[in-house]
Amino acid sequence: MSSEGRAPLTGVRVLEVGNYMAGPFCGMQLADLGAEVIKVEPPDGGDQVRTMAPLLEGEGSAFVRLNRNKRSIALDLKSAEGKSIFRKLVPT
Repeated sequence: MSSEGRAPLTGVRVLEVGNYMAGPFCGMQLADLGAEVIKVEPPDGGDQVRTMAPLLEGEGSAFVRLNRNKRSIALDLKSAEGKSIFRKLVPT
């Protein structure tokens, strides 16, 4: 926390397009520092870590830990519509 009582990355938006461990771990750290992190996942099942055991209420416990403090959106970045939505998120 800064001397003003705010997390240092408050007001910063991060679009996380990584998967498995490294990308989500970096996003987790940025979220913990106050950034608004939006995890972008493919619509066909999402991040593989979602199904990695051990499961916690149907989701991989590693997925739950690595994606705390994040919002999530499913986008097909190969489609024109998915690319358009992603581009609209970038400048905000």
